[in-house]
Amino acid sequence: MKPTDLPLETPHTGALDWRTLVKWARRDGLISEADARDTEKRFHGADSRLHPLVRIAGLGLAKASDPGRGKVLDVEAWSEWLAGRVGLPYLRIDPLKVDVGRVAEVMSISYAERRRALPLTVGIRDVTIATCEPCDIAWVPEIEVHVGKPIKLVVVSPPELQKYTTEFYSLSRSVRAAIKTGETSTLASFEQLVELGRSNRQLDANDQGVVQVVDWLWQYAFDQRASDIHLEPRRERSVIRFRIDGVMHNVYQVPPGVMNAMIARVKLLGRMDVVERRRPLDGRIKTRNPAGEEVEMRLSTIPTAFGEKMVMRIFDPDTTVKPLEALGFGNHDGKRWEDLVARPHGIILVTGPTGSGKTTTLYSTLRRLATDEVNVCTIEDPIEMIQPSLNQTQVQHNIDLGFAEGLRALMRQDPDIIMVGEIRDLETAEMAIQAALTGHLVFSTLHTNDSVSAITRLEDLGVPPYLISATVIGVLAQRLVRTLCTACKQPDDALTRDALQEFVKPWRLSGGVRPYKPVGCLECRMTGYRGRAGLYELMTIGDAARDCISPVTDMPKLRRQSLHDGLRPLRVAGAMKVAEGLTTLDEVLACTPKWE
Repeated sequence: MKPTDLPLETPHTGALDWRTLVKWARRDGLISEADARDTEKRFHGADSRLHPLVRIAGLGLAKASDPGRGKVLDVEAWSEWLAGRVGLPYLRIDPLKVDVGRVAEVMSISYAERRRALPLTVGIRDVTIATCEPCDIAWVPEIEVHVGKPIKLVVVSPPELQKYTTEFYSLSRSVRAAIKTGETSTLASFEQLVELGRSNRQLDANDQGVVQVVDWLWQYAFDQRASDIHLEPRRERSVIRFRIDGVMHNVYQVPPGVMNAMIARVKLLGRMDVVERRRPLDGRIKTRNPAGEEVEMRLSTIPTAFGEKMVMRIFDPDTTVKPLEALGFGNHDGKRWEDLVARPHGIILVTGPTGSGKTTTLYSTLRRLATDEVNVCTIEDPIEMIQPSLNQTQVQHNIDLGFAEGLRALMRQDPDIIMVGEIRDLETAEMAIQAALTGHLVFSTLHTNDSVSAITRLEDLGVPPYLISATVIGVLAQRLVRTLCTACKQPDDALTRDALQEFVKPWRLSGGVRPYKPVGCLECRMTGYRGRAGLYELMTIGDAARDCISPVTDMPKLRRQSLHDGLRPLRVAGAMKVAEGLTTLDEVLACTPKWE
């Protein structure tokens, strides 16, 4: 009997059962008659507390339309089919878009677990609620009366609903517990006098609710691939934000008193002065991510109008062992960089704005160079990531240990390779030059737009051109661009090879051109991008380039000579990534400077 010959079923109401699902799936042609009969035999007389979608998905049945391709129907595929069957949208929950702070206002956790429902967003016109029981919705009118708005239902998979119900309500419960424990005024705000009348007791950093919120925050940040966590005090509701792939995302809002306690908790764990809120502080924490890997976090606080703001920078535990290809180096610049860092002495500068990946490049390079035969020493402010193979020194201005003083001390430590966190002044530049002149390989960073501008920057600090030409052997400028999501990117037929070739003129595009465009899917939160890669512009300074620097720097001539020596501008490096289908031209234009 064909599925179309089956009698029409009456609308199902109440909780789903496996028999109903099997009957529907057979009628819709999702599974074959044989699989339906086999399922009925295996499940007959057997009881289970598992959701029927989870039970059926556990059988690993193949889709009837392509049984030979080996693709099984997992719980997500079954849930998506069910959504279409009952005429509701299917959704994969994006935690960053859930109004976690208002989940408990719509329904209690016991109600949510009993009805297998989870509030996601509370909008101006309606409330969106996820469910894995789309036929058991007798409770909807009751909730509509409670919230005073119509309910918009979406279908999600049972495991996802269970996971986020536990997570969101646990967080909400911890925040409420923290609020009950202490006061919610902004004690460190410029508006303190207005709020003092409300004060009861200040939240303690060790209150159990605060401890749980901070633990959740870190685990959540690791799960979402965040590079930075921002705790930002505001007048009414303080904000938690994550930076993911270079873009800021709102995560959660908490009362100011809870935010103060969270910051105090993190400062306590980072061995920072918990009482001091009037001046900027730095610290660090080492913890573990869900995979059990050690993660370094650099802490920074600064006083703002509404209280103390904290930023936690998260460092990828795999950063220091990434090969050059994983960092984004192509064959052209990768080989030139390998040759450059193999030199016995000289200064190598890495330039770019904050957040352009300079630290990642330096640590990855130093980790490769730090063999048993060499002594690698660093002076940093602050130490970004602890590496056992490096001898790392922290700048401490309170005891007059700055970059210049630290570098002067390192010179007496028999180093082979020295890394200076940043050249900020003439004294530090002169010490770096002295180290290079006495036979050491020195790495450091500068903040410039491109590689050639680093020479001008050193001259602005007061370094004579003849010393620059004698010591600087290379400058690497870099940027980070978002890479296209591999799950949803599509070929960009509008961007032709000729158009891309015109963009990189006079450089020639080698190999095939396969440009793609962003689309957006659940994997990339509808942005079209997932992850980042580096763009590099490497200027090596040979004899001809030195003639352009000493005795007086001729910048136009130096640029021309650098191009002749193999420099490839950042925009050209970006265009190569576009040709490979890794990113887009718009992303490259937004992140790179125009070649002068």
